[in-house]
Amino acid sequence: MAYHNPVLLFESVDGLNIDPKGIYVDVTFGGGGHSREILNRLDKEGKLYAFDQDKDALDNEINDDRFVLINENFRHIKRFLRFQGVKKVDGILADLGVSSHQFDEAERGFSTRFDADLDMRMDIRVGLSAFGVINKYKEEDLSNVLFQYGELRNARAIAKEIVSARVENEIITSFDLKKVLSRFLPKSKEHKILAQIFQAIRIEVNQEIEVLKEFLMQTIDLLNEKGRLSVISYHSLEDRLVKRFILNGKFEGEAEMDFYGNKYVPLKKEGKLIVPTQDEIKINNRARSAKLRIATRIKA
Repeated sequence: MAYHNPVLLFESVDGLNIDPKGIYVDVTFGGGGHSREILNRLDKEGKLYAFDQDKDALDNEINDDRFVLINENFRHIKRFLRFQGVKKVDGILADLGVSSHQFDEAERGFSTRFDADLDMRMDIRVGLSAFGVINKYKEEDLSNVLFQYGELRNARAIAKEIVSARVENEIITSFDLKKVLSRFLPKSKEHKILAQIFQAIRIEVNQEIEVLKEFLMQTIDLLNEKGRLSVISYHSLEDRLVKRFILNGKFEGEAEMDFYGNKYVPLKKEGKLIVPTQDEIKINNRARSAKLRIATRIKA
């Protein structure tokens, strides 16, 4: 089984407008699909750095003198590139979310399909797991997670049910959680609602929103002038952040203005939002919710 089927492979790499002699970063290495395509477009002077916090991704490391794989969370992109002697790059690619491999490995606890321990950590070295969120969080905090990250209107009722059930017995596995929440899961909507619940817990466990914000802010310092940012997201929370950051250089409010009232933004949007074709979705169902946004660094 393939580790991961890269989504919008050519579109996202095309978006980097690659200089064969340039320096590039793939912050979500996974199975290495995007990285291999970037390397195909570099000559012997080019360089590619890749990040992945999941130790399983190390099995896919590419044997190439132009390539360096860093087993760290991309929220630390600037620091670990500095360790490599790199201060500026010509392009950064991010394919956000969970890899197909992580969904398909039952014991990782990402999928609603398997009865596995509640884990959902992308980096198993990190302390907080899905078990901790479900069994330790206060009802109000759990409700906030489900509402903000799962966009569940009945988040309070779901949180109350979880807290009530765990008094009797700890909720240990994904099927334990499904059983506890059975009254919220009508057959016609079971998969959709479970997906929202699992998404919310996973985002909390991995601090995905905070990580994305920290990463995007660092791209401004890292990108050379005319350097490209190419980001694929899979849910509206991520996509809104990426869109606002590209348009306004910040996540909330309007863009900064100079003395003359001119809008200052560090990035320029390139083209329109790109989504997968129906043909790609047929081949790779995971692509169905993907959105690609591309931007160019205006001033470095």
